[in-house]
Amino acid sequence: MNERQNHTTPQNSPVTVIGLGPMGQAMTRTLLTAGHPVTVWNRTAGRADGVVADGATLAATPAEAVEASDLVILSLTDYQAMYDILDGDGATASLAGRTLVNLSSDTPERTREAVTWAAGHDAAFLTGGVMVPAPMVGTEAAHIYYSGPHEVMEKHRATLAPLGTPRYLGQDPGLAQMMYQAQLAVFLTTLSALMHATAMLGTTGLKAAEALPELLSSADSIGAILRAGEETPGAALDAGEHPGDLSTVAMMGATADHIVETSTAIGLDLALPLAVQAHYRRAIENGHGRDNWTRIIDSIREAAR
Repeated sequence: MNERQNHTTPQNSPVTVIGLGPMGQAMTRTLLTAGHPVTVWNRTAGRADGVVADGATLAATPAEAVEASDLVILSLTDYQAMYDILDGDGATASLAGRTLVNLSSDTPERTREAVTWAAGHDAAFLTGGVMVPAPMVGTEAAHIYYSGPHEVMEKHRATLAPLGTPRYLGQDPGLAQMMYQAQLAVFLTTLSALMHATAMLGTTGLKAAEALPELLSSADSIGAILRAGEETPGAALDAGEHPGDLSTVAMMGATADHIVETSTAIGLDLALPLAVQAHYRRAIENGHGRDNWTRIIDSIREAAR
């Protein structure tokens, strides 16, 4: 055990943050506030000025940043950026015995490949998915999904906790990335739907300031509607049950048809409504028109088989 380890606890242990976009800066400030010495590095050094003024230490190189802490957090565009930075600078020579926590977005498969890469440099690896925007990091609303070795998660849980409530999913390093992608699939699709709906209403002369409050109320109610329909949302899906006593495939499919027809008539982009329409049409073609709308999951799953 080195001298630094003898005099540190999870409450004041050094942390390195590589990548100082808005998320990296927010995490750095949160860790500083929690009492951690933080070393930072960014390709554009000027981005560090604000956090350095707040107490962070700017490393001259990625290798120097890695060597400053046993826990290295990466907040980058994707996983390739990690390789470019750490391999390009020779920082991999300093990874042995350290833990990399990559909070960058990428695919689950690239995440699993990164674990093998890190192990080749004798480093531990945790995957993370931050589920709030930068201004919410460190707040009670913040949570972060993690996956990877359980013992590594527990070793660093107290240090990572100030960033957002840790939600550990399991040993498979791809799990956190998959959950992150799934959450963003809901988020991004909802954003596109809101803009499509706003554009629809705009053709009638309704301003976005008038339309969006109504549309956001609808978006807010979706969770409550789904929970009201089933005591444990997802239980019927797991059981392969699609009782068609409320919103059937045929009914929802007819609505999807009307949205496509309206969008066509007013000259809007059809990518989103056609995708939704296709889900219902395939379920109807497969004889499931009387089933609950959840039956559309069948054709979504089939593409992965």
